[in-house]
Amino acid sequence: MNAPLTLIARDVRRGYAGGGATLTCGFFLLAVVLFPFAIGPDRVLLARIGPGAIWVAALLAALLPVERLVAPDAESGWFDQIRVHGLSLPLVMALRMFAHWIAFAPPLMLVALIAGGLFGLDGMRLGRVELALLLGTPGLAALAVATGALTAGLRGAGGMAGLLLLPLALPLLIFGAGGEDLGAVKLLAAVSLMLVAGAPWLAAAAIRSVRD
Repeated sequence: MNAPLTLIARDVRRGYAGGGATLTCGFFLLAVVLFPFAIGPDRVLLARIGPGAIWVAALLAALLPVERLVAPDAESGWFDQIRVHGLSLPLVMALRMFAHWIAFAPPLMLVALIAGGLFGLDGMRLGRVELALLLGTPGLAALAVATGALTAGLRGAGGMAGLLLLPLALPLLIFGAGGEDLGAVKLLAAVSLMLVAGAPWLAAAAIRSVRD
């Protein structure tokens, strides 16, 4: 197995280890369930707010593993070993983003089907929500890894990660919740692509600043 695939497999195993994916999906589903209880049985209103509520829950769920994405390897010197072996740090961070996406996005999209039923979304609207999650979760994964790198080694990293990630993720939230409009879908894809393209370089620079 070559080095990139080895790194992806390692990070995916870590993502699922200790019930990480189960915790993320459980938190997502719990957050979604609270909305119908708070709003009441108005099916029209629930269907109207459903996509936005699902995206809010997905954004909050993306915060859960941030502290574990980068900080343990930064503290153990693993990134120093990677640099000694001549591997590009931006490439390593890009692979970590992809592995993180594999670990949390497919289970999240599966649980979103249950969430759609709770809000009474029909098949077409639920399909649009799933498409928006497919396009937007790579951006969430990119933000999570970049935020994890920026807060690695800081005291109270969890709170700092929330303060950094939530404002940066607002465009994804806005365009993802408006996924029924084709223009919003295109903007969601564009924002997600920009985050995926830029986050590895930002994360690599943050790791270098910590280690140098």
